[in-house]
Amino acid sequence: MNLEEYDGIVHRCFRCGYCKLTHNYLLLNCPSYKKYRFETYSTGGRMWLIYALMTNEIEWSEKVADILYACPTCGNCNINCRFDKFNDFLVDIIEAARAEAVKNGFCPENQTQLIERTTNPEFFNPYAEPNSDNEDLKKKYNLPDKAEWVYFIGCTSNYRQQDLRDATLRFLKKAGIDFTLIDEHCCTSPLIRTGQLDPVKKFMNYNVEKIKETGASKIVTSCAGCCRTLKVDFEKQGVNINFEVLHTSELINQLLKEGKIKFNSEFNKIVTYHDPCHIGRHMGLYDDPREVYKAIPGIEFKEMQRIRENSWCCGAGGGVKIGYPDWALEISKERLEEAKETGAEVLSSTCPFCRTNLTDANREYNMGLEILDLVEILDNIEIETQNT
Repeated sequence: MNLEEYDGIVHRCFRCGYCKLTHNYLLLNCPSYKKYRFETYSTGGRMWLIYALMTNEIEWSEKVADILYACPTCGNCNINCRFDKFNDFLVDIIEAARAEAVKNGFCPENQTQLIERTTNPEFFNPYAEPNSDNEDLKKKYNLPDKAEWVYFIGCTSNYRQQDLRDATLRFLKKAGIDFTLIDEHCCTSPLIRTGQLDPVKKFMNYNVEKIKETGASKIVTSCAGCCRTLKVDFEKQGVNINFEVLHTSELINQLLKEGKIKFNSEFNKIVTYHDPCHIGRHMGLYDDPREVYKAIPGIEFKEMQRIRENSWCCGAGGGVKIGYPDWALEISKERLEEAKETGAEVLSSTCPFCRTNLTDANREYNMGLEILDLVEILDNIEIETQNT
């Protein structure tokens, strides 16, 4: 992730403005531009800002860094940019520019907490929580040391969304999955998104070695950020993972299609689904979660106006939650309002980070929705395991 790698393409943007919109509705869909209403805060504006930095037309400053970091890297620009072989790299270019900001000493103070906490040997996570080696969970759920699968919990589920974590553990047990846990350290997604790359490969290699010790060939994670990092960023960093990586929604849908599980009770509520950016726009995983929701008896599934590649971001990603917490809630509020327009009782997602920010905004603005992860919904219904 070196900015010089993009020297030949960063100037191609001529600020047509499509990066700010949606394909289907021609609505503003860039949270940063919608907030600041100044061209520099659009992806096109950032490309020209980055080009000016690369050609030494402007110098690094706190204001320049603020513009680069005031972006949840949701990937709407990647989807809506009309230039092939350029649009795939827009978020990568912004993240590479953030890495340059770090090298030049201009990473915003709030974001530097991420690396300080994560590299602290008492924590190894961005929440400054005492590191859990997950041995208590292994004992509680009677998990082996060796298994076919590793459930990579992720920091947010392990330290902030433990109900989601526990629902996932119960589902995997009920579904008969042969899995175990490792003493995991941060997947490094928060560090990569904020350009703080120095410890990234060390952390990645540590997690790979811990997974290898279990003999597992497959990884499942309920975190969209971990999933994207394990499947995409490990390779970008030159770390050979050699494991199959599935998001929980993919695994659940696979089990349904193979007839290995069956839902035997109802969840009688109106549910709408929020696509997490990290498995949606960043990875194209749209169908599996929807197929699972629609397979749950009793659910009345309603879609919001902006869905799939046009989804409005929850507002938490790219370091925005820690760097601009009030704005993160504002972004989430717009999503909650869109969810309420469907008549839904439950706003569901498949990412603990989305769940956190949506829940915080739901509470802050008294929106009255129930926020649940897909796996938490499944925790409320009877699941029959088929011997196939």
